[in-house]
Amino acid sequence: MIPINKVKELISKHEIIEKELSSGEVDKKSFADKSKEYSNLNEIIDHAKEYCSFKNNKMELEKIISDEKNDDEIKDLAKIELNELIDKNEDNEKKIKLFLLPKDEADSKNAIIEVRAGTGGLEASLFASDLFKMYEKISHKKKWNLEIISISKSDAGGLKEVIASIKGKNIYSSLKYESGVHRVQRVPDTETQGRVHTSAATVAVLPEAEEVDVNIEDKDLRIDVFRSSGPGGQSVNTTDSAVRITHIPSGIVVSQQDEKSQIRNKEKGLKILRSRIYELERQKRDEARSKDRKSKIGTGDRSERIRTYNFPQGRVTDHRINLTLHKLEEFMEGEIFDEIVENLSLHAQEEELNKLN
Repeated sequence: MIPINKVKELISKHEIIEKELSSGEVDKKSFADKSKEYSNLNEIIDHAKEYCSFKNNKMELEKIISDEKNDDEIKDLAKIELNELIDKNEDNEKKIKLFLLPKDEADSKNAIIEVRAGTGGLEASLFASDLFKMYEKISHKKKWNLEIISISKSDAGGLKEVIASIKGKNIYSSLKYESGVHRVQRVPDTETQGRVHTSAATVAVLPEAEEVDVNIEDKDLRIDVFRSSGPGGQSVNTTDSAVRITHIPSGIVVSQQDEKSQIRNKEKGLKILRSRIYELERQKRDEARSKDRKSKIGTGDRSERIRTYNFPQGRVTDHRINLTLHKLEEFMEGEIFDEIVENLSLHAQEEELNKLN
């Protein structure tokens, strides 16, 4: 049970903000924040009002059922209505509990996604490429803006590593469950015996940090410039345009050499660095809050095997929630990505709700 006074506080807050916004006396700086809070409360306000009126409505229906003056038909209708009311109240209670759960401040942020080939040699790099293509298709379907920050290709069209920025609405909340080890089981094109090989790629999803989120002082940075290596135009390979940025306090190192301009490489490198520092601080804070945390969902643990893609059987299995879908082809096309995300999100929410009970 949620304390009724806590629910009434939500209703009261909604009414207060509504009056403030309609008064025309809210300054511009506060207006955006209050409008956002009002919009969030709008999602739950009807459920909150129904939850508060449940007790009285239940008593009225029970009175009708117990009143001997009423005929059986009226009592039966009241019983049906009472059962519906109880079911609706349970649903309202769950929705309000979810609303009251602590929000992840990073959920509304854009994301930086890093895909790297893991164990498995050439096949691992080919799978890393397939994974990244999947994220590109998902971004296209959802009208997200994906921009490659850094890319390192391997032989035969594979990827050693790719880092990209994805912008849109609530990107991090949609992609945060992708962090971890993705395992593939399939017959490589180079396999003459038809044997199934197992290889892996790692994915890291970081909330894209703004300058206001992370304060990086110049004295904490060591910036080295060097000549770019690998394929590229003449100016890329003959000038010191590549940049290596070391954040001395954390030891985080970022190298960037995709651009011809040293300044542009530094900008991209700092973007990645900010996000990695921001994520490091978030993880430290989460560990401090919950040292006995058992669930790995949403923690961004890159060493955990989270999903298996079995091509011979056409299935994809998410090991965190024991969910298997025999729709691998559709999944790789980005068509049923939301199905796994929704299940992961619900599972994470249920675990948080259980902590409240």
